[in-house]
Amino acid sequence: MEQNHSQTDSGQCPVSRRHFLKGAAGVISALALGACDAKKLEELMQKHFHEMSKEELARAIARLESEYAEKYKTAIKVDATGPMEHTLFGYALDLSRCIGCRRCVYACVKENNLPREPQIHWIRVLELDKEKGVDLAHANSYYDAETVPREGHFYMPVACQHCKHPPCVKSCPVSATWKEPDGIVVIDSNWCIGCRCCMAACPYGARHFNWADPQIPPNEINTNTHYLGNRPRYKGIVEKCSYCIQRTRQGLYPACVEICPVGARKFGNLLDPESEIRYAMETKRVFILKEELNTQPSFFYFYSL
Repeated sequence: MEQNHSQTDSGQCPVSRRHFLKGAAGVISALALGACDAKKLEELMQKHFHEMSKEELARAIARLESEYAEKYKTAIKVDATGPMEHTLFGYALDLSRCIGCRRCVYACVKENNLPREPQIHWIRVLELDKEKGVDLAHANSYYDAETVPREGHFYMPVACQHCKHPPCVKSCPVSATWKEPDGIVVIDSNWCIGCRCCMAACPYGARHFNWADPQIPPNEINTNTHYLGNRPRYKGIVEKCSYCIQRTRQGLYPACVEICPVGARKFGNLLDPESEIRYAMETKRVFILKEELNTQPSFFYFYSL
């Protein structure tokens, strides 16, 4: 399960950032053997995202773009646009409209460079019995999407809730995940050590571990990426929904919102009283998932009918 994603001319470097964070002995051994090149050493010594200067971040991005270009044989842009001022993103989903078609799931896969093999989905759509309500113990996430919507059932997509008090962030021993000022809970793929503490802490099952080297066909790569979002990830690290940070920080909707054929998904700035998300919050019957845990999600569910 060890992350090992850089190579030298003589083969793979036996030291990853995970080894480095677990202890310096592996790095010293590698240096003694001359196993790592300058780029790998620069990566190993890279500061935390919040501690990097603009110049250091630019070098890290250039290194990543070079790495991805070599692997996928195409130019991939890695952006690092920061949060917009006076913005707190929120998401609302109309359960009375969702038809369980899963188009959101596959739009997310395409937009966010999710692994095709082994397959990872950041969005799970649950089929629930109307008579039982939101009873997750009897939810079915393996229903046949060709026959939806089924009579007597409703559908509830679940992804990262981008909590105000995210237990995943508190559990990370290396601060590889944190909450941004605009409300997005992010992961730095190069800082994650793959301990999976965040997965155990998340009550929504929203985090996913890369057990193998993620495989994405080069012709299906989304080349517009963000450092804290949809750039290609590595074996042995955790990933999750980032509210399509590469889009939303450019003033666009998340891919799942755009693709929804019934308009069940609403997204916007909770601080803007004129936003669609605020209208939904103020005029609909709104609830949050697992409210008793006091994670205070920025992802809301409501009924409009």
